[in-house]
Amino acid sequence: MILDLSDEQATLLEKELTAIIDGDRYFLSPRIQMLREIRNMIRPEPKREPLPDRKRYEPPRGGRYRRRG
Repeated sequence: MILDLSDEQATLLEKELTAIIDGDRYFLSPRIQMLREIRNMIRPEPKREPLPDRKRYEPPRGGRYRRRG
């Protein structure tokens, strides 16, 4: 089934689906997941940029934290 929606109709349908999804108590239910898939078919989510590499932190080598003997 192919729906030939105008931009106004698609926008209205997207707003209604978003309101239903956001207002539902059980956001992980199969019903809501299906509505999310339908909404993403109408207007796909924009591609996200990948996250930058995580910084690697190491404990201090010594210095002022070194034990005094």
